[in-house]
Amino acid sequence: MSKVNEIETPMMKQFREIKQQYPDAVLLFRCGDFYETYAEDAVRASKILNITLTHRSNGASKEAKALEMAGFPFHALDTYLPKLVRAGLRVAICDQLEDPKLTKKLVKRGVTELVTPGVSYSETTLQQRENTWLACIQWGKHTVGVAFLDISTGEYLVAEGTADYVDKLLVNFAPKEVLFLRGKKRDFEEQFGNKYFTFELDDWMMSPTATQERLTKQYNVQNLKGFGVENLPQGVIAAGAILHYLDATQHLQTGHIQHLSRIEEDKYVWMDRFTIRNLELLSGQRENSTTLYDIIDRTITPMGGRLLHRWLAFPLKEARPIRNRQMVVEYLFRHPEHREIIRENLQQIQDMERIVSKVSTGRITPREIRQLSRALQAITPIKEVCQQAIDNPYLHLLGEQLSLCTELRERIERELVPDPPAVQGRPNIFARGIDAQLDELRDIQTNGKNYLLQLQQREVEATGI
Repeated sequence: MSKVNEIETPMMKQFREIKQQYPDAVLLFRCGDFYETYAEDAVRASKILNITLTHRSNGASKEAKALEMAGFPFHALDTYLPKLVRAGLRVAICDQLEDPKLTKKLVKRGVTELVTPGVSYSETTLQQRENTWLACIQWGKHTVGVAFLDISTGEYLVAEGTADYVDKLLVNFAPKEVLFLRGKKRDFEEQFGNKYFTFELDDWMMSPTATQERLTKQYNVQNLKGFGVENLPQGVIAAGAILHYLDATQHLQTGHIQHLSRIEEDKYVWMDRFTIRNLELLSGQRENSTTLYDIIDRTITPMGGRLLHRWLAFPLKEARPIRNRQMVVEYLFRHPEHREIIRENLQQIQDMERIVSKVSTGRITPREIRQLSRALQAITPIKEVCQQAIDNPYLHLLGEQLSLCTELRERIERELVPDPPAVQGRPNIFARGIDAQLDELRDIQTNGKNYLLQLQQREVEATGI
């Protein structure tokens, strides 16, 4: 052990041990009611967050130099975390893993989540009307493979082709973070530019064997033939590497990632970065300029906003799906009463796509579960309107595909209170009558005096005292 480590305080030793595991990330170190950053992390955080940079003692010895420190209250995490992520930083959240009141030793701490520009569930770091894509690039001898994942929705796409084709995909998807093999940074920037936040992966995370095994494990299958991606070897490696990256960043709940879809090159018009920029479809040539998306976006839900964003980025090439969309627009124009029913109920659905993903990852709050019930209830009139469109086969088919999930909705309505709390762990989540013991404990909590009087009366009758 070095002389520096010998004179450090136990907590600083703990900090350095954890920091060594995440050298590329800003470590938010939970200390009591605060998240603190130290040394170089503190200098960077203080500038980005505009918080005070101070110093913390690193031991009583004269040889123990004070460390730079900057921190903020733990309950303000949702305020400060997005600023760090949007600045392109990876943030390791290190929490206390035990109650300080229950131990006389140093509190155990560990990283519970590594938030990166492309991997986050927090609503404060996600753009509601845009997908947060994480991309991965894999170079082959003659082709380049690419995969895209939005962990907040579970959408998972893979493709393979020339470097020019992959460049167009990157421009259209606009990923928040791009992964590739360590040592390939120069190749990436020469082919795709330097405007993306990137991260380099170790060799084993992108080996054909390791990525294939990780994908088959994800879907509990022997091979990937059923996904139609068997002839995209570089794309499959990129897709498997993304899952390894999720494991490494402590995003272990991936049950909502249930499909791996192939991007079919022939179905869309692929525009290069110059065309998209000059047409100002999604971003303008000047800051704060108005784009085509800004003008035509009248969607009611975040899901609709993300879908419209994708439709603009990927114009259809085939006539049939174009006509299907036109037929739906024409039908709703001729039936304004049906259009209004759909609009009114879409307002109740909100962002059901991301709420469902939170269920799989165990991050959903009681209030969001209640919102899921309202969203499922709002699907019923939408389904009825679609099924009435007998003269519009495509809209009718959409109605048939909508699942009402009646059993799930009724259970939520039966077991949760009408207005549950927005945070897990708070009281008054479940309705009365679900659990007799819970009801009894609630009665004791709210009406303790009567409970004691009843207990006294029972004991008097039992003992005669």
